[in-house]
Amino acid sequence: MSTILQIDKKTITDERTKCNSDLPWYFLKKLMMVNVKARNVKFTCESTCDAAAGGSVSDSDIDDLLNSLDTDDINPLDIITALFLCSDGFVQQELALKMSMCQFSVPLLLPNCDTKQCTLMLWAMRDIVKNCRPLSLSESKGFIEDRIVVSKLPMVSFVRLGECSLSKSEMLNKLLSNSQQYHDTFIHRNMENGKCPRRISNGLTELSWYLPCGNKNMDIFSEPVAVANLRGDIASFETQFTFLCQTSAAVFVFFDHLDSECKLLTNQHHKAEIFLVGDHQSQHFSIDALKKVANKLNLKKSHILLKTKQMNDADFVKKLREKVKDVVENSEMKMQIEQMADFAYELGIWVDEDCQECQTAKKHADAITSKIQDILKYKEDQLPLQGKIWKELTCLEKEEFRLKNLGSENIEMYKSDLQKQKAKLREQQNSYDMSNAMTCFINALSAPGTERCYFLKWMRLNLDNLSREKLSILREAYKTKNKNKNKNSENKEEIKEIDRQLSNSSLGIEHFFREMGQIYEASVSLPETNLSRQQLQHLPKLCAELLLDGFPLELVDGDASNIPLRWVSDVLSQLNDLVTPKSKILVVTVLGVQSTGKSTLLNTMFGVQFAVSSGRCTRGAFMLLIKVNEDIKKELKCDFIIIIDTEGLKSPELAKLDNSYEHDNELATLVVGLSDITIINIAMENSTEMKDILQIVVHAFLRMKEVGKKPKCQFVHQNVADVSAPEKNLREREMLLQQLNEMTQAAAKMENKVQNKSFTDVMEYNPDTGNWYIPGLWNGVPPMAPVNAGYSEAVYELKKNIIKVLENCETSANDILAFTEWITSLWNAVKHENFIFSFRNSLVADAYMRLCTEFNKWEWEFKKEMYSWTKTAETKISNFGRVKSKVSDIGQFLTDLKSEACSVLSKWEKTLLDNLAKYFKQTDGHVYLVEAYREDFANSAKSLRKEMESSVHNQLTVATDVRRGMTELDRIKVNHTKELQERVRALIEECRKNKVNMTDKKLDQEFDKMWNKMVKEQVLYKQEATDVMASVSYYLKRNLDRKGSLACELLSQKQLQDCGLTPFKYSVEGFLNNVKHKVSKFFFKDHVKAPQNIAEDVIMDYKQFVKEKVESKNNYHDTFIQEILHRIDERLKNIQDVKKDIVFEVSLKQHICGAAAREFQKMHEDFIQMNDPYRCLNQNKERFRVNFKDEFSERDQCQKKAAEFTESCLRPAVEHFVNCSLGPDIIGELKTRFQFSTRMFFQYSVLLDLLSKDNFEDYLTYIGSYERYVRRWILDDMLKLLSNESLSKFEDQHLRSSINSINDAIRKAQAKEGGNLQKLIEDIRQELGEKLVISEDALSPFMILNNVNTKEFAQLLTVSVKDMAKAVREQFKNTDNEKKVANLDVKPQNELFKNLIGCGKQCPFCKAPCEAGAKEHKEHFTSVHRPEGLGRFRWDGTEKLVIDLCTSLVNSDCRFRSNATNDKWHPYKEYTKIFPDWRIAPDKSLQDSDYWKYVLTRFNSKFAEMYNAKPADIPDTWKGITKQQAEESLKRSFNVK
Repeated sequence: MSTILQIDKKTITDERTKCNSDLPWYFLKKLMMVNVKARNVKFTCESTCDAAAGGSVSDSDIDDLLNSLDTDDINPLDIITALFLCSDGFVQQELALKMSMCQFSVPLLLPNCDTKQCTLMLWAMRDIVKNCRPLSLSESKGFIEDRIVVSKLPMVSFVRLGECSLSKSEMLNKLLSNSQQYHDTFIHRNMENGKCPRRISNGLTELSWYLPCGNKNMDIFSEPVAVANLRGDIASFETQFTFLCQTSAAVFVFFDHLDSECKLLTNQHHKAEIFLVGDHQSQHFSIDALKKVANKLNLKKSHILLKTKQMNDADFVKKLREKVKDVVENSEMKMQIEQMADFAYELGIWVDEDCQECQTAKKHADAITSKIQDILKYKEDQLPLQGKIWKELTCLEKEEFRLKNLGSENIEMYKSDLQKQKAKLREQQNSYDMSNAMTCFINALSAPGTERCYFLKWMRLNLDNLSREKLSILREAYKTKNKNKNKNSENKEEIKEIDRQLSNSSLGIEHFFREMGQIYEASVSLPETNLSRQQLQHLPKLCAELLLDGFPLELVDGDASNIPLRWVSDVLSQLNDLVTPKSKILVVTVLGVQSTGKSTLLNTMFGVQFAVSSGRCTRGAFMLLIKVNEDIKKELKCDFIIIIDTEGLKSPELAKLDNSYEHDNELATLVVGLSDITIINIAMENSTEMKDILQIVVHAFLRMKEVGKKPKCQFVHQNVADVSAPEKNLREREMLLQQLNEMTQAAAKMENKVQNKSFTDVMEYNPDTGNWYIPGLWNGVPPMAPVNAGYSEAVYELKKNIIKVLENCETSANDILAFTEWITSLWNAVKHENFIFSFRNSLVADAYMRLCTEFNKWEWEFKKEMYSWTKTAETKISNFGRVKSKVSDIGQFLTDLKSEACSVLSKWEKTLLDNLAKYFKQTDGHVYLVEAYREDFANSAKSLRKEMESSVHNQLTVATDVRRGMTELDRIKVNHTKELQERVRALIEECRKNKVNMTDKKLDQEFDKMWNKMVKEQVLYKQEATDVMASVSYYLKRNLDRKGSLACELLSQKQLQDCGLTPFKYSVEGFLNNVKHKVSKFFFKDHVKAPQNIAEDVIMDYKQFVKEKVESKNNYHDTFIQEILHRIDERLKNIQDVKKDIVFEVSLKQHICGAAAREFQKMHEDFIQMNDPYRCLNQNKERFRVNFKDEFSERDQCQKKAAEFTESCLRPAVEHFVNCSLGPDIIGELKTRFQFSTRMFFQYSVLLDLLSKDNFEDYLTYIGSYERYVRRWILDDMLKLLSNESLSKFEDQHLRSSINSINDAIRKAQAKEGGNLQKLIEDIRQELGEKLVISEDALSPFMILNNVNTKEFAQLLTVSVKDMAKAVREQFKNTDNEKKVANLDVKPQNELFKNLIGCGKQCPFCKAPCEAGAKEHKEHFTSVHRPEGLGRFRWDGTEKLVIDLCTSLVNSDCRFRSNATNDKWHPYKEYTKIFPDWRIAPDKSLQDSDYWKYVLTRFNSKFAEMYNAKPADIPDTWKGITKQQAEESLKRSFNVK
C-alpha cells in the first residue's frame, strides 16, 4: 500500500503513457484520486504520419491506416484484473473502495487465468459503506447506512451464453442510470479500448449496486439491489455461473443463439429465477430453440425478453427495468455477501479472507469487540486512563501555565501544589491494572506486520459497525424526542441526555491508541528501574512502525483537547530511529469549518483514508506519513510528507463552550506552526462564519511570523461549479484580501504586534495564485452519484501546485526530531495566554546559537585583522623619523594611516555583512527561524566597525602624540651621543700621543675625567610635567555639563584632588526605591548594598584599565580619561535604578577621576623621568667606556658588537613583538572552546562550575558582584585551558616569524655594497620598520666607536641572532603562563570578558544577565531567571526571602511597582509596556527553573543570614530537586545536548 501512496513523479506529472506497462500505474494514479476517467487508459504513441499530411494519399498510406487499427491496446478490464491479482489484501480493499466511490463495478469473483481458479473478493469489499433511503423511510427522512458486505440485498445477475450482439454491460449501465445522467458503471465494448479482446478478465464477475435516494421521481428502483455481471461466456465459466444461480434472486441470460438442448441452463439447480434476454434481429436467433429451452425451464412469458426490430434501446431498457423491478420488489431471496462465502466453499471457489493472518487477526479483533455492549460503560471499564483522569491532568497542565485560579496564594507554592496533584493523578493511573481489552490489543499489535495490519483493519471495521449501530439508534431516539421537545421539561432532559450520549458513543481505534499512550505516559512517571515501566518501553516503537505502514497517529486528543507530549515525542523518536538517515519531512495541513470536506480533500489528493463516514467527524488532529520516492527527493528535498487532518473549526459540539475560540486558536496555531503549507477550506457564501475562521487562521499565521516560522497557505473554495468561477470571483478574491487585512489588524492588536497592518505583512500571499476553486464532490444526487470528474481534476491541480510550492520552499525540510521539537514548543506556548512571548523552541535556540557562533567567528576575524593592522601601524609610527618614510610630516602620516584604517574597516564591515547575507541564504540549519535577528546582527556589524574605528583612531592618535613628544628628546639624545663620540675620539688621540703605557685603570680615570667634564659643560634639558589633575577636571566637567544644573552644582561642591583618597562609600540618601510587588505584600532590597556593589564593579573596571595603561610605560594621554568616563556612562546606562540618581553618578565619577588623575600624574612623571636625556646618557656610561677601551686598543669588535646589537637592540624588540602578537592568538584559541564560544554557553559553563563547586561564597559573589566574579572566572579558566604546548606553539610561530624577518633584513642590507656598519644597521632597521621597534636608547651606544668589518659583522650577527632565538625560547619555556599573560600587550581575559559580558543589561526583576548574541539587539533575554529572594527581595512584614520567579510572575495577575512605573502598581502580564526591550518567556516546563530552586533550597539559611532576612518558605517539590536534576534543567534551559 505504501508503494501506491508514495509521492513520485508519476503522481504529479501529466506525461503520456509511453508503453503498456505504464497503463496500470496511470489507472492507479487516477483511481487513487477517485477520478471517474481512470478507466480511460490507452497507450498513446507518437505518430509520424502527420509529417506527410499535406501530400496526396497513396495506396501504401491506406494500407498503413488499416494496419494501424490492429493495435496492441489493452482492455481496461484486463488492467483491473491484473491489478487485483498483483495486489495484497489491503491494496485490493483500497481499489474496491475507490472504484465504488466512482460508481464503478467492483470484482465479486476474481479469475486467475494461470490457476483457472477464482476468488470471492469478500475482504476487498469489506471497507465499502453505502447508505440509501428506501421507500419505507422516505417520509421519515431516515436512511440506512451499512457496510455493503453485511447488507442483506437481493442480487440480480447478468450473464451471456455464447455470442451476443447486444452489449450486456452497456444495457446494464442504461438500466442503472436515470434519464438525467448516464454513467458507465460497467465497462462495455463502446467505451475506449472496450472492444479490445480480453486476455485475463474473462470469468470476472463484477458487482455494483442501485441505492435509492427516497425520491419517487428520481429513483429507478424503490429498494436497494445488487447487480452482478459475469464477463465471458457462461459455457466457459460454469463455476461462476453456478455460484450466481445459487446466490442471486434472478439471473438474466443474454443470448443470440440457444442450443435446443442447452444443458448448461437445464442442469442447474436454480435458486434464482432465470430470465432469457435475446436479440430478435440477430442472424443466429432461433425462435424454435428458444421455445424448447423455455419449455424445459418452465419459463413464463414474463421471463423472456426479446429486442425486436421495432424496439430501440430506450424501449428495451424500459422493459428490462420493469423485469428487474418486479424481481426486487417481490423476491424473498436476499443475501449478504458474507453469506455467499458458504456457497463459494461448496463450489471450490477461494475466499480472499481465508489466509491465516486475516483469520488470526479477525479472531483477536473479535475477542475485543464482541464484549462491547454499552460503549460508555466499556470505555469506563476497559479504557479508564483516558477519561476523567486524563481530562483532569489536561486542566492541571493548562492551569500550571495560566494560573487562572491562583487567587491570593503564593505562585510557587501554588505551582508546587499543582505538581503534587498531577503526581497523584499519575499514581491513580498507575494503580489500574491493564484491562483485558488493552492487553489483547497490545499483544495483537505485537504480531508480525501483515497480521497486525489485518488486526487493525478488523478492529476499525468492527468498531465502526458498533458505533454506526449505536449512533443510528440514538439519532432515531433524538428525532422522536425532538418532535415533542416543547411538551414537557422531562422530555428536554431526555434530549440533553441523548445529546450527551451521541457525543460520547463514538468508539474508534484511536481510543485504544489513546489509552496505550496514557498507559505509557503514566509508566514514564515511575522510576526507571520499575518493572512495569520497563515492560512498556516497546510501545512507542510499535506505534512508529504503524506510522511507517501508513496508519494515522492521533496528534491532538479531540476529547481532552490535549497532546500526550511524552507519548507522541517518543513515538516520533522511534520513527526517527527506524528511518534514519532518511528522516527529512515536509508537512501539509488542512484547516476549515466542520463538515466542509477537509478529510475528503486530503483523501482525494493523497489517496489516503482519513475517517469520513457519516457521524464520524474528525476530532482533534491526526497525522499520516507518506513516503517520497527517490525520483523526486532531490526536488522536494525530503524523504516523507506528513499529512495532518484536523477537526473542524467552529464545530457545533464546541460552540456551546465558553472557550471554543480559544480551543480553535490553539489547534490552528499548532497545525499552522507544524506545517510547511496549510490548506484553508473556506466558504464565501457564509460571511460571518468566514470572518470567524479567517480571524483564527490569520491569528495563527501572525503568531508563526513572530516566532520565525514562515508557512505557506492556499485558500480552497469548494462547491464552485462554474468554469468561469475564477474570473467571476475576482471581486470575491478582493473581498477576501480585504477581510484578511481586517483580521490581521484584529489579531495584531490582540498580540500587541500592531506593526502588522495587512495580511501580506504576515506572509507572502498572492490573491491570484493563492486561491483554488473546486467543484462539488458528487456528480448528481447521492447515493448513486459518482465523484465529479471536475472535483478530482481540480484537486489534482491543487496537489501539483502544493508539491510545486513545497519544491520552491526557501527553507530546508525539518527532520523528524525537529518536527517533534516543534510539536512540544508550540503546544507548550499555546497553553499560555500570550503565545508570542511564551514561545520557546530549542530549534530556534539551536539556530540562534549557530548564528551567534558563526558571527563570533567573523567578528573575531575582523578584530584580529584590525589588531594586526593597528600593531603594524603603531610600529610604523614608533619608527617614524628613525627610518625613511615617504611622508616627512608626522601629522600627514597620521592622516594617511587613519584613511587606510577606514578603508580596511570598510572592507571588513562589507565582509561581515556579506557573510551574514550568505548565511541567511542557506537552506540548512533552520536559518529562517532566526530571520528576526538578522537586523540585530547587521547593526552589530556596523556598530563593531564604529567601535573599532574609534579604538584604532585613538590608538593611532596616542601613538603619534607620544612619538611627536619624543622627537625633541631624540634630537637631544642624538646630539649628546655625537658630542660624546667627538670627546671620546679626542681623548683616544690624546692618550695615543702621550706614548704612555695606558693600563685599564689609567684609561678608566681618563674616561671618567672626560665624562664629568662633559656633563658639567652640558646644558641639561628639563621637560615640564603636565597637570593631569587639571586635564581630568576639564573632561569630567565636560562630561557632566550635559547632565543638568544639579550635576554641575554637585561637582562644584568638592575639589577633584580631594576625591578618591578613601574607599568609595554610598549612602541611601538620593537613591530611589527599588521594585515592589503585590498589593499589601512588599519586597524591598538593601538600598545601600545594591548601588555599592555596582560602584565596586565600576571601580574594579577602572582600576584594571589604569593598571594596564600604567604597565604599558607610555605617556599619559587625554583619551585615557575620556575612555574611563565613556565606560562609566555605558555601565550606568545598563543599570535600571541607578541611571536616574545623579548624586550617585557624580560622586562615583569624582571618586574614580580623582584616583585616576593621581595614577596618571605619576605615570606621566615616570615617563618623563625614564626618557630624561641625561638619565639615558648616564645609563649607557659603562657601554661607552667599554667601546672607548676597545677603540683605543684597536681590538676587533665584530663578535662583541654582533652580540651587543643582538642582545641590547634586537632581543627586546623581538620579545615585544611576540608579546604584542600572542594575545590575539590566545583569544582565537580560547574562542574555539565551548565555554567561550557564545554568551549562552559561557553562562551555562559558569553556572555548571558553581554547581560542581557547591560553594556558598561563590554563589554570593556571583549574584552580588557578577562582573567581578566572571572576570576572575575567565582568567582562572583561561589559565587552566592554556597548556604549555599551545602557548609554546604560538610563541615559536611569532619568534620564527621575527627571526626570519631579521635574517631577511640582514641579507638585504648586506646586498647593498659600499656601506659602513652604521649604514648596515640603518638598512636593517629600515627593513624591519613595519615589524620591530628598535629602541633608540639601546641603539645609541652601539652606533659609535665601531671598529668592525661590516661583512664579518653581518655573518656573526646571523649567528648571534640564532643564539638569541634559542635563548628566548628557553626563557619562554621557563616563564609560567600567568606571568606570560600579565606581560601581553592585548590581554585575552579582557577581550573575552568584553565579548561574553554582552550588553550588560540585567533582568529588571531578578537581575539575571542578558545573553543576546548580537551586541546591537532590540530585545534582551536570559535563559534562566532566579527566585527573587536571591536578589535580596523579602516579604514586608515577615522578612522572609521571596521564592517567586519572574518567569511565573509575568504569567500571573500579580503587580509590581518601581522607578520605571513612577511607583505606581502595574500588572506583571503587561511588563513589556514598562520594559519593552525585555522578553521574559515563561519556562518551557516547570523543571526549567530547577537550578536556582535547588540553590535557594540548598543555601536558604545562609542567604537569609547574609541578607539580614529570614529563610524562605520552600515548597515541598523544591526540596525533592537533586543536584543531577538541577544540572539537567541547566542543560535544558541552555539547550545543551
